[in-house]
Amino acid sequence: MSFKCGIVGLPNVGKSTLFNALTNSSKAQAANFPFCTIDPNIGIVPVPDERLEKLAKISQSKKIINTTISFVDIAGLVKGASKGEGLGNKFLSHIREVDAIIHMIRCFDSADIQNVNPSVDPIRDLDIIETEMMLSDLESIEKRLEKNNKKNINEEEIEILKLALDCINNNKEFSVLRSQFSKKQLNQSGLLCLKPKIYVCNVDEKSIKTGNDYTKSFIEKYGNDNTLIVSADIENQINELEKEEKANYMQMIGLEKTGLNMLIQKGYKILELDTYFTSGPQETRAWTIQKNCTAPMAAGEIHTDFEKGFIRAETVSYEDFIENNGWVNSKTNGKMRLEGKEYIVRDGDVLNFRFNTWPNSFHTKVHKGSKNN
Repeated sequence: MSFKCGIVGLPNVGKSTLFNALTNSSKAQAANFPFCTIDPNIGIVPVPDERLEKLAKISQSKKIINTTISFVDIAGLVKGASKGEGLGNKFLSHIREVDAIIHMIRCFDSADIQNVNPSVDPIRDLDIIETEMMLSDLESIEKRLEKNNKKNINEEEIEILKLALDCINNNKEFSVLRSQFSKKQLNQSGLLCLKPKIYVCNVDEKSIKTGNDYTKSFIEKYGNDNTLIVSADIENQINELEKEEKANYMQMIGLEKTGLNMLIQKGYKILELDTYFTSGPQETRAWTIQKNCTAPMAAGEIHTDFEKGFIRAETVSYEDFIENNGWVNSKTNGKMRLEGKEYIVRDGDVLNFRFNTWPNSFHTKVHKGSKNN
């Protein structure tokens, strides 16, 4: 599975600049006027993982395939968007399709870059965005519940909508929903207020290491857990450099990780994702799964037939695979395990799947790491 993050915020806060930096492209127009992005830009980015190269070297794989993350740059949101202001409803329909929302917040002063508000105030700006999304949800919920009188909606969806409506109308926390329904169920509801969120404070170069007064006040209110300090301009500059120059420049400005790496780590954390690997002579590949995923479900990421016909998973931890120099020695030294249907796949597991090719057949195959949908 790949996951999709939507980059949202007020106009001119640096969304398109960040998108171009993350995707190493110039697909999104970045200009000094509101609504320079009209239609959403989508970029699919390989997730960096240094473990892949080490596995591929041992397996002598012909190719390496990273798992991916999709970024969506969505038009700027303004006050009144839920009622159609700016690009209002068009914006809000695009954001309902993402797995997580990246809130881009302006945390820098600049006389050269227009601000749709008279001052820089990250807390106020986020409140505008969250309010508009909540009002849009309110309208959506009421319409869908009204439709239920004419069209059947499953009971689970009705329960989610009713609880969400109560939370919005009575200013309650959404934790009651998160305690009763899975993340998948909540995400399928399409409600913006229930989507996981990452807050990105866009700062200037001098604030990249320690932040500034804007970021401090923001973190004081919203905490560190889902907040990142990033300079979209710096990220763009880094992407233009060669690998060695990039490392030297990052060291010079005191930047340990790129914005892409930090966003991926936050995304995996808030969406509760893990990575497992398949590795053989043809390819070494990373696969993204939900935490607490069973072995058959992990196999299903490669092909649904693998999940249906699952028998066993040959399993070696990443550390054991590296230490024992691959499959053969891992098996000889007792580090390879045969895991069944109840096994919970761990981050870094290297797997080969044994599965029936047809229902009720005794013929088995072992998967060596290619995808065929």
